[in-house]
Amino acid sequence: MLNLDDQAVYAALDKSGMGSQIRGLPEQCRQAWDKASLLKLPADYSQVDKVVILGLGGSAIGGDLLRGLTASLSRPLVMVQREYNLPAWVDEKTLVIAASYSGNTEETLSGFTQALKNNCKRLVISTGGQLTELARQNGVPVFVIEHVSPPRAALGYSLLPLLAIMQNLGFISGEAAEVDGMVSALKMICQSWQEDSSQDHNQAKMLAARLYGKIVVIYGAGILTDVARRWKTQINENSKQWAFFETLPELNHNAVLGYRYPTGTADRVYVLLLRCQSLHARTLIRYKVTGELLEQNQIPFQYVDSQGGNDLKHVMSLVLLGDWVSYYMAVLNGIDPSPVPEIDLLKQRLAEAK
Repeated sequence: MLNLDDQAVYAALDKSGMGSQIRGLPEQCRQAWDKASLLKLPADYSQVDKVVILGLGGSAIGGDLLRGLTASLSRPLVMVQREYNLPAWVDEKTLVIAASYSGNTEETLSGFTQALKNNCKRLVISTGGQLTELARQNGVPVFVIEHVSPPRAALGYSLLPLLAIMQNLGFISGEAAEVDGMVSALKMICQSWQEDSSQDHNQAKMLAARLYGKIVVIYGAGILTDVARRWKTQINENSKQWAFFETLPELNHNAVLGYRYPTGTADRVYVLLLRCQSLHARTLIRYKVTGELLEQNQIPFQYVDSQGGNDLKHVMSLVLLGDWVSYYMAVLNGIDPSPVPEIDLLKQRLAEAK
């Protein structure tokens, strides 16, 4: 196993600067919030009762996190659509937000084209591409992402503009103070997780070492459901490693029965239970009992607790930790975390199929 305290390994493997992108996430969040707070939308956009976010991969995760953070609101209902088709129930009281970092995601383009034929409200979040061109041709507002990175490393521009839009439209309030606190907290804790922090005191490095060579299963609940999804996708994309996620309390009704077989599974699997104290009290009991069941079946696991005193800090502290863990797992696997050749091949084949 490579030595994660050897600074030379990062220069040798991280050719595209993924580590720098992760370190920059707090400031990226700040910049995205400041810019989106100035976005002016038509007055009737505040009358919607549903928000549908069209997106895939790194462009969709902000919508997932927003859905969890706004679940307690009476309106709007937030939904993420990872499909070619727009939901049939989209109407004049629906805001459709097409989010595509490149602006060329074909599923998002398909859904947005359908939205142009609907009487819904519309908004585009992108760096450019066909989506931005189509929006401008049809008079649709565009929020331009000003950050250069792989889409998964632009999480600040995936989530913070959505939060700002919700505040601008009057659905939430007081978010600016929470963003300030979250950015400050992330900057502080990031120092203990970055490359020059010794593994003996670096939670991210220690976790990566435990997950090396394992099939990783991440559990989450409530506002952490899609944080678990984020860990899964980051381990897939950065570490090039198998990972899956499940949610509580649902997994207590099925997954816990699958711990026994096939025999030998415990040698290859590691389970992470992402947790924060703001979850439902009964759900926290379920976390404890689930750990007991894993232990009975000799399956290695670990609770991973959030940092911070509000939901935004809980979510973003665990997101940042997961990003660092996936980065160190890539290094342990001896690979550059940035390239995604399999996805590039898939896009090439789809283009040829047209």
